[in-house]
Amino acid sequence: MISMLLPPWVVGLLTFALMLGALLFWFTAMLPGILLRLLPVYAVQRLASRYCVWMARNWVASNQLILRALHDVANPDAYGEVDFHGRLEPGQSYLLLCNHQSWADILILFDVFHARTPFPRFFLKRDLLWLPIIGLVCWAMDFPFMTRKSGAADRAATRKACAVYRHDPVTVVNFLEGTRFTETKRRARCSPHRHLLRPKSGGLAYTLDAMGEQFAGVLDVTVCYQPTERSLAWSWLCGEQAHVRLSIDLIPVPTELLHGDYDSEPAYRHQVQAWVNGLWLRKDARLETLHNRPPVQAQRPAHF
Repeated sequence: MISMLLPPWVVGLLTFALMLGALLFWFTAMLPGILLRLLPVYAVQRLASRYCVWMARNWVASNQLILRALHDVANPDAYGEVDFHGRLEPGQSYLLLCNHQSWADILILFDVFHARTPFPRFFLKRDLLWLPIIGLVCWAMDFPFMTRKSGAADRAATRKACAVYRHDPVTVVNFLEGTRFTETKRRARCSPHRHLLRPKSGGLAYTLDAMGEQFAGVLDVTVCYQPTERSLAWSWLCGEQAHVRLSIDLIPVPTELLHGDYDSEPAYRHQVQAWVNGLWLRKDARLETLHNRPPVQAQRPAHF
């Protein structure tokens, strides 16, 4: 592997340059769809969005080739050490809940679930809408943008996005912590968890209320990076995180949470928070186990 022959910083620069080139190439190919997405004709907007998703899938496939060529990937068919429990059904929608430590989380999830689930859509901060290229692309593919200041506005944005998802299978991704984990944030926010921030339940509740019955299951994903002195994102680009560990559990959708008004029904809000807190307690324990597990060359189950 190239990562074994070159200094990490060279691998990092090469990875960044090639992935940036791939992004620009597929963004250019996506432009016709983005322009059509601006037309006020619903049928045309839907076709344009699907075209953009198709281009985005090609972008993910390009990133996979770059990572396999430059990094010492633990499993050539699935990035990192993947421990999966469950069976995915092609063409079904899923709700994916994951801890959040770096923007590399997003690219890793794209990689691991590529061609295994419908193309993921992430809940994004509204400020990211103005990020060059990324904001425009995400808008064209119907990513939900949240203010995180107004419950009514966020609920409306979630319902609008989920109404679109009724026509096409989707993997809805929610980072319940709302921001990237750091030890400083954990202490400042008095998190009761060792490896996680306190979860936020509102976005999850809005999604379950809007389209919970469409989900074939909940993908509970836990990402655990290898120790590094660098920032996680730069360490990932440098090829140090090719053996990043992922634990993935496919669990049933909590039917008792499918319908309710999170903002005005205290009993329903308590139910959602209790379910999320239980999930987060298990995830924190799983992270502790993953951090302490000796390095192994994990074999991905054949059905993943």
